[in-house]
Amino acid sequence: MRETELYPPIKAFLEGQGWEVKAEIGAADVVAYRAGDPPLIVELKVGFSLTLVHQAIDRQMITDLVYIAVPRKPGKPFQGALKNMKKLCRRLGLGLITVRLKDGLVEVQCDPASFQPRKIKGKKARLLREFSRRIGDPNIGGAARNAGLVTAYRQDVQACAAYLAQAGASKGAVVAGATGVREATRMMRDNHYGWFDVVERGIYALTETGVAAVLSIEQGAD
Repeated sequence: MRETELYPPIKAFLEGQGWEVKAEIGAADVVAYRAGDPPLIVELKVGFSLTLVHQAIDRQMITDLVYIAVPRKPGKPFQGALKNMKKLCRRLGLGLITVRLKDGLVEVQCDPASFQPRKIKGKKARLLREFSRRIGDPNIGGAARNAGLVTAYRQDVQACAAYLAQAGASKGAVVAGATGVREATRMMRDNHYGWFDVVERGIYALTETGVAAVLSIEQGAD
């Protein structure tokens, strides 16, 4: 596959919209001009890459109408890459074109436009809630998500386990009052980490796993 295979269908597509199209003008792969409009530039590549994005950003110093174009490929990997690239292009004010080479179908995935990210209040609230509940800074930035990160939830469960290690089997309400963890009963009942055992209705004790977890935390603190 070569970049030059993208040019004929893109040229035909733009000419169908009244643009005059020429290739390799200056540093641009494709330049189109239509009276009354700013010039339109298309950068061609056989696949998504950071180099392609950098080239397109450079062309924005010439015109606001800058597109990147790649062959459309079958399969889920390309669909995922296309979805991510559309997000990036929208944020950078770039357009995105795909070309199905088997029949020359040209699809404009997005047009250049100024972008204002849509804020999701729920995500912001969850972020700030986790930040405020987190005690200290127990993790290292950049650590893998599956590497046992310490969340505010885990810290609350640890507090409940530490209390039971000292006091023995206790009612959920007592644990909540002693630790300040309002959801202590629910957390021990849900038992996500396998640390708690129900002694009788509403009363919880540590399992062997829970005892080992408390000892590990204490040794780490030492």
